[in-house]
Amino acid sequence: MATNNKSETKARTFGRNIESDLASRFLRVVETAAIASAHTMGQGERKLSDQVATEAMRKTMDSIPMHGTIVIGEGERDEAPMLYIGEKVGAEFPDGTEVPEVDIAVDPLEGTNLCATGAPGAITVLAASERGGLLNAPDCYMDKIVVGPAARDAIDLDASVEDNLKAIARCLKRAVTDLVVIVLDRPRHEKLIEDIRRAGARIRLITDGDLSAGITAAVRRTNVHAVMGIGGAPEGVLTAAALRCLNGGMRARLVPTKTGQEDRMRAMGITDPQRVYTERDLAPGPDILFVASGVTDGSLLQGVRFFGHGIRTSSVIMSMRARQIRFIDTVRLVDSPDAVVEF
Repeated sequence: MATNNKSETKARTFGRNIESDLASRFLRVVETAAIASAHTMGQGERKLSDQVATEAMRKTMDSIPMHGTIVIGEGERDEAPMLYIGEKVGAEFPDGTEVPEVDIAVDPLEGTNLCATGAPGAITVLAASERGGLLNAPDCYMDKIVVGPAARDAIDLDASVEDNLKAIARCLKRAVTDLVVIVLDRPRHEKLIEDIRRAGARIRLITDGDLSAGITAAVRRTNVHAVMGIGGAPEGVLTAAALRCLNGGMRARLVPTKTGQEDRMRAMGITDPQRVYTERDLAPGPDILFVASGVTDGSLLQGVRFFGHGIRTSSVIMSMRARQIRFIDTVRLVDSPDAVVEF
């Protein structure tokens, strides 16, 4: 009994810490990365945009009092110099006070092509939870359907596209022809696009950014009702973290396409490659924090704006424990007595 009480106390303490102590610090992580990558916007250098965002995010993380482990990041250690899966990040308190154990999922720049070309929708993203609160997913593809709260329990990854669209329409009390579905514009989605059009729904094709799309589908009045198709598994876990905070729904299955990926799955504890995951399976933690900052203008967040006396950022913090979604507009002024705030 004493052990259980100790565990419950530790869980409550973690929940308070992740909201009161870590939220503002993680906000600084994504804002710093957004500003760094925004300086490269439109330069056509996607690798540079991702590199500066990653470096800024990694450096800022090491100033945060925590024992953090990257569970979703830039890839394997041999492929990524920093923010690789399994990397330890964080700092200690100077006085030796105990710091929280945190699992962290990041996408330093979702939409590297969007940033490089100046297109809308590039964001910097971080999700955090207690240890084991986020699926340690391999860097492979993931087949997924994402919807808002009303249709959360109505979707089925093994059902036909038409049946899923009819189910979503029923939950939203509208016709299939009223639905808008976001799909990544990829050759692999030719049949999916054909099936959606045959069912009568409308499609919004995007070149990148299925994580942002998933968030949009879970928010009312965005005129997006679902996301369908195959995207990245790491982005899928980050989407699930946001959906847990937004009460949205998701069905997903890992799709290994390269030699060795199934072996990698087993090494990470995934024994059934055909398993269908829900948002709760992908982000099971009871205390989840999702933080994002806009790099270029998008449907939910504005991009970084530079002006004569400072920098303006637009961000969101979602806290499952606090049941809060906070949109934050931050202006950083230059160190000058003549600095003027612009609205």
